[in-house]
Amino acid sequence: MSVDTIQILGVNHKTAPVAVREKLSFSDDPEAPFANLKAIDVCDEFCFLSTCNRVEVIYTSRQQEEAARAVRRFLFSNCAVSTEEAEEYTYLHQGSAAIHHLFRVASSLDSMVVGEPQILGQLKDAYRKSSDCGGPGVILNRMLHKAFSVAKRIRTETDIGGHAVSISYAAVELAKKIFGKLDNKKVLLVGAGEMAELAAEHLVNQGVAEVIVANRTLERAVTLARCFKGLAVSLSELIPQLEVVDILISSTGAPGFILHKDDVRSVMRKRRNRPLFLIDIAVPRDLDPKLNDLENVFLYDVDDLNNVVEMNKSEREQEAGVAERIVSEDCLKFLQWLDNMELSPTITALMKKADGIRKAELKKTFSHLDLSKKDKKSIDKLTGSIINKLLHDPILFLKENHTVEQKQQKLDLIRQMFSLDKDSFNPQ
Repeated sequence: MSVDTIQILGVNHKTAPVAVREKLSFSDDPEAPFANLKAIDVCDEFCFLSTCNRVEVIYTSRQQEEAARAVRRFLFSNCAVSTEEAEEYTYLHQGSAAIHHLFRVASSLDSMVVGEPQILGQLKDAYRKSSDCGGPGVILNRMLHKAFSVAKRIRTETDIGGHAVSISYAAVELAKKIFGKLDNKKVLLVGAGEMAELAAEHLVNQGVAEVIVANRTLERAVTLARCFKGLAVSLSELIPQLEVVDILISSTGAPGFILHKDDVRSVMRKRRNRPLFLIDIAVPRDLDPKLNDLENVFLYDVDDLNNVVEMNKSEREQEAGVAERIVSEDCLKFLQWLDNMELSPTITALMKKADGIRKAELKKTFSHLDLSKKDKKSIDKLTGSIINKLLHDPILFLKENHTVEQKQQKLDLIRQMFSLDKDSFNPQ
């Protein structure tokens, strides 16, 4: 099968707004997309990937144009968009470009946040579900497993996922620099903002001991605390809670400071100056900047966290450069495998025909001669060696570097020259 039969058609965060992407959701019937793709006759193999930021169909087809139209119709079957709009929102990669794209997707180089780890798990899940209904065949099975190994290699050989590029995770990185391990620390969430919640979620994943939520509306505090199996308190209990927690994340949206330098000064005496890490994600700010003047109090606001994020983005970009090189290397290796896959049937047929002729001629010759078993074996070995040497150059000719067009021309030439496409041959 030619490399050009491999195609990827899809929509992602770069080509279509969320208003369009959300219409491509297949959540109502998760089995339907696989059944619909299987019904497209011109697609020989397929894998269907759907996430919040991308929907892609990875497939092979000998009728590329017809297959692309059918897959595009499938993607937009629930959307009231014109054919022209559908073409505008989608991208189509073919051949080596499709392989390169898949490897970049698996390695999170094409993600909204470069280096995020979720996409690899999502791609593996897509492969499993597609396999359950017989989607991938020889080519896509090999190609997808290669994509998984490329992503693993990049995670091992680069630090592309080791630098926080979100406000919430930057807060966690700073906390780890101050405390080292976080597994015995307590976190106080003040307010119920989304970024504060995300930061708390990251901290829980790092093993913090307890999460306490303080909010003006106690009901909301209880709901959020339940998510983290934590404790809910009222906002009036803020100061007493500072005596026992190690990290405070504030995001209330209050018009002024909710915590001043003098409030914390007295608390630090009761804490015996144990370090207190304060993260102010609110705009306008919740925490008095003068808190940073207190010994063992570490205050960071949104601008501080943004600076960390920007520095880390630069680090990730450097790592991404190394990752891109790995993708290109492994893309070439897969193309080489695919190239050999295309050549194998012709080489096998050529050797089979030559060996068939050899054996038929030996049989005729041996029937007229009185030879020992040892002599027959020697002649059989000799003729086998002659055949191998005669076929060596034609096989090298096929394997030489060439364009797709040249390769097909060579295959056609060899098959015609040796009559390999005839149903049978008569060695008589």
